[in-house]
Amino acid sequence: MVNAVKFITLSCIISAYLFIETEAVRCYQCGSDSDPKNEDLCGAYEPFDKNKHISIDCNDEDSKMPGSFCVKEIRQGPRGFIWDGRFRQVVRRCASVAETGVTNVCNWGVDENGVYWQQCYCSEDSCNGATSLSSSLTIATIISFFITIYFIR
Repeated sequence: MVNAVKFITLSCIISAYLFIETEAVRCYQCGSDSDPKNEDLCGAYEPFDKNKHISIDCNDEDSKMPGSFCVKEIRQGPRGFIWDGRFRQVVRRCASVAETGVTNVCNWGVDENGVYWQQCYCSEDSCNGATSLSSSLTIATIISFFITIYFIR
């Protein structure tokens, strides 16, 4: 009986934490196809500069595509395959459905025409401009670990 009470309490705490943390995610929005000529604002060739961009709430009217997580897409063509004078494109945006059904992963492949593509999905604020894991996920994991240890004893 005591274990059942601990399990129910732990389940309620984790559910409440997850419910509280389900606010809309904020993502960077840009595309190298819309960069002005001779400029790389979306990070196709130069490192992405977060100071030149503002992350957008994915459920806001300013979002080009509503969603619950972020995506960064890279497409790179072989030599001679050019989009608007460029052989590499990057798109950062909100997304509502990942092709694999999971986030915090990257998928890649090569199209029939030889274009390499990579799509990375993530669910932390501004993660499609970052290269490392957000600290809030690390803190949540540590807190969950200690709560679980406490209730399992």
